Amino acid sequence: MSRLVSLTLAALVFSAGLFSTGAVAQPVVVELFTSQGCSSCPPADALLGELARRPGIVALAYHVDYWDDLGWKDRYSIPAATQRQQGYVKRLSRAGAFTPQVVVSGDTSLVGSNRTEVERAIKGDRDALGIKLSRAGGNIQVQFTEAWAGASREPMDVYLVSYLAEATDKIASGENARRTLKHFNVVRSFKRLGAWNGKPQQMTTPMAGVPGDATGVAVILQRKNQGAIAGAATLGLR
Repeated sequence: MSRLVSLTLAALVFSAGLFSTGAVAQPVVVELFTSQGCSSCPPADALLGELARRPGIVALAYHVDYWDDLGWKDRYSIPAATQRQQGYVKRLSRAGAFTPQVVVSGDTSLVGSNRTEVERAIKGDRDALGIKLSRAGGNIQVQFTEAWAGASREPMDVYLVSYLAEATDKIASGENARRTLKHFNVVRSFKRLGAWNGKPQQMTTPMAGVPGDATGVAVILQRKNQGAIAGAATLGLR
């Protein structure tokens, strides 16, 4: 085979991979809404820690702030966590927010300590497009490597989530008084990067916007109005 033919075939293979319309295996996104002030939450926190160690799962713990006036202020609580949970309450028709709550892939709400139901939800058949994360100088680059088969699909939201992989805290008061709690993949910041246009695309965001205690970041591709999650990827920072 001539060198010219070989290069041409290689280019065709690369192009087919870049613009493939076939779906790829999706990391399952498990989002836990929890609080250090909630006595029912430690079992759910421990389960999330187990899931975080499994390949193919993006596990994130959002510490809500509405427990902070009930005897103990959670040092990891952020308003963005409560806002994220309220978005799911609205879309998934829940009666109200609760802890511990797990949302799997943006479309299934469960009690976060219910191992059987959480495991069943994780095993659901889901596909998505490929996302690649990398660092380039002082920036994080997000690359969407494939295109949707249907050109008419609406844009999707792209979120950047920073997280602390592991933390241990002694709780002095509240429902968990005198307990030492261990947390995993604690969300430290959450922001929308923009909209994905359905085509191969790249986004860039500065590392300076990531909190100093974060040890990793995740990117979530999600249908509008906090719908089903269509893709995710993670990147370690340390």
